[in-house]
Amino acid sequence: MHFFRKRGHNLKNINKISISYLFLSLGAAAVSTIWAIFLESIIHNSSLVGFLSTFFSVVGFLSYLILIPIVEKYNKTKLVIFSLLLFVISYSIFAFYTNFYLVIILGTILSIVASLRITAFGILVRDKTSNQDVSKNEATIYTLLNLAWLVSPLIAGYIAQKYGFGPVFILTSALALLSTFSFAFFKIKDNRKTKKIDYNVFKPLVSFFSKKERTIIYLLHGAVNFWWALIYIYIPIYLVDNGYQNFLVGLFLSIIVLPLVFLESFFGKIASKKGFKKLFFIGYFIVGVLSFLSFFMPNIYYVLILLVLASVGVSMLEPTTEAYFFDIIKESQRDKYYGIYNTAVDTGHLLGTFSSAILLLFFPFKYLFILFAIVMFIMLFLSRLIKEVIESRR
Repeated sequence: MHFFRKRGHNLKNINKISISYLFLSLGAAAVSTIWAIFLESIIHNSSLVGFLSTFFSVVGFLSYLILIPIVEKYNKTKLVIFSLLLFVISYSIFAFYTNFYLVIILGTILSIVASLRITAFGILVRDKTSNQDVSKNEATIYTLLNLAWLVSPLIAGYIAQKYGFGPVFILTSALALLSTFSFAFFKIKDNRKTKKIDYNVFKPLVSFFSKKERTIIYLLHGAVNFWWALIYIYIPIYLVDNGYQNFLVGLFLSIIVLPLVFLESFFGKIASKKGFKKLFFIGYFIVGVLSFLSFFMPNIYYVLILLVLASVGVSMLEPTTEAYFFDIIKESQRDKYYGIYNTAVDTGHLLGTFSSAILLLFFPFKYLFILFAIVMFIMLFLSRLIKEVIESRR
């Protein structure tokens, strides 16, 4: 947490936000561990789980576009607290009532609320730091949050195995409530003045994609989430369908973030001093090659090992894609463009889940690795087309 100590008052605010976000991430990691297998326990079809996940991602994508003017206009602190309270209520309901129609309704609400929370939360964090140190800050924040994704899957997998899905949703609600209380307790303020808002969401959308670097970094960011769709949707389903216990799902999802916990801060520092392009190239190369090799593995254990190794490449990409985005935009453009940039999360996820669901209708599971390898190699070549940014020389 070294960078928190360098910037005085602003860093105290970032620390407070990080504590609140850590509680939320602990809950998000817990529910993400069991979400896909929870859905399949209701739907009983892996392709349909993929299509349903695609639907939620589409809702999230559209929500980002619609909510951008709202996030720009209204107090972001109040929006974050409002979204966190809706998380608490929704997951509490899941803990006691489960049927297909309730999943559709609450899943839709959660997708909308997540878009609101991520955009408002993200802008608050960026307002408490400077562009000069953004990649180091991003890497450190990502490392802190990855600690949550290291711990929670183990706990969630064990609870789901021993007591079922309901207690996992209760745990998630409790952690979201802690996040709400801490955010309110620390009195994190949004000091931005309200400005006149253009409610034409297509105008900033066209403006965003008018620049090559913004378009490419959007695709690079989306590709990371394309890969996570494999990890958090299809690998858990595949494991459970082949007789493995929920705890193994949690164990795998914990181990796969180990490289991210230990390496993201390191790679963030490298990016700030040496530039982004080499890290993008190496990162996508690692993920692409290891995804391709997974196709040829004789059993699932070899596949899981390769996917864990592939997350070394992901640790080069997660903090640096967002840091690069903030480096190439003006501070005055943050509100307008950050929500659009975040739609890459849902775009990558929906394309990953949808294309995989289609593929599974016609081919065995292992062909997913070919699909994901192809996407990673495409991103590798796209990453060579952007201009370099080196923060230490700015």
